[in-house]
Amino acid sequence: MTNQSLPLSGIRVLDFTQVMMGPSCTQMLGDFGADVIKVERPREGDLSRAFYSDPTEKGMNNAVFSSLNRNKRSIVVDTKTPEGRQILLDMIPQIDVVVSNFRTGVMERMGLGYDALSKINPRIIVASGSGYGETGPHSHKGGQDVLAQAMTGVMEKTSSEDIPKSIYPTTLCDYSAGMHMVQGILAALLAREKSGRGQKVSVSLYDSIIAMQMQEAAQWSVHREILNWAAMPLTGVFDATDGALVIVGAFKPHPLRDICKALEIPDMSADYPNLAAQRKNKPFLQKTFADQIATKPRDYWLERLEAEDLLCAPVRSLADALADPQTRVNDMLLEVDHPVLGQITLVGSPVHLSDAPVTVRHVPPKLGEHTEEVLAEFGIHEREGAL
Repeated sequence: MTNQSLPLSGIRVLDFTQVMMGPSCTQMLGDFGADVIKVERPREGDLSRAFYSDPTEKGMNNAVFSSLNRNKRSIVVDTKTPEGRQILLDMIPQIDVVVSNFRTGVMERMGLGYDALSKINPRIIVASGSGYGETGPHSHKGGQDVLAQAMTGVMEKTSSEDIPKSIYPTTLCDYSAGMHMVQGILAALLAREKSGRGQKVSVSLYDSIIAMQMQEAAQWSVHREILNWAAMPLTGVFDATDGALVIVGAFKPHPLRDICKALEIPDMSADYPNLAAQRKNKPFLQKTFADQIATKPRDYWLERLEAEDLLCAPVRSLADALADPQTRVNDMLLEVDHPVLGQITLVGSPVHLSDAPVTVRHVPPKLGEHTEEVLAEFGIHEREGAL
């Protein structure tokens, strides 16, 4: 498939993002055909290049950086110098979208905020990701995924009161905010088709995780009740003799009756006929399930639970999931021949378009690999002190 047939072909993105939130956004834009030009700092580049504190070429192109930066071209520009900033301003008339995820106010202080850029190019879309938003009592603070988990109530909840609060081990805040930024950019591009004007798109980690809890927020607002899906009385993680499994005892007329049948234990549904009674007796129910599941192998119980049409699954490692044939059938693995790392596997896009399958047009770039090429395309000559 040629780049011209992809949905975002012809869209040029100037990408100032780093680490996770912003790069996940711009990678998706690149996957669907946008020409993403990644602006990096001299010698250091994106903060993810220093993930291993290894200044060698292999360290600077490590797996973490590579996972978020395919289908982009890298240029090195020193934004701390007037010459470097002028190069970027000279590019703006030919740019459709500018994306950043610095602290609030950083792009404005560099003269690269929406107000300044829209005067040069009224069609430009400027998307910014922050920790807490661009105004308000927390807007000046540095944002980070773990902090957003703590500030929004996510970290406060656990599946049981006896389980200590902990950090969620995957960057759900960064990724969700990055995907919200993709949505905002696409909406702004559609709006530009009608109005001819660009606009500003603002996304924050804080807002994204508040939004993710829309059900919980509504339950608290209306009923002053805490909705905690992980703490439901018939839902839990249990150890069999050879591994763990999870049961979701919900979305059925009589889940407790069916669980008891599957687990070969006496039917307790008459004793605990409703959710209120099951919640009150959750410790007993969960212990009964756990004791029984611990007597036999995991696959034995999964087969019996599935026979009763109960929602269940084995608890697997990421390595197990990546090796599952379903992962490859879903085109979630992209094999890449990287000039520094060799053969590597990247996670594909979860968005599948029938007419635009995701491919790797550009492998994750080396620092400044495309500086000369890109500046030539824009008709810009290198300036002393700019790179």
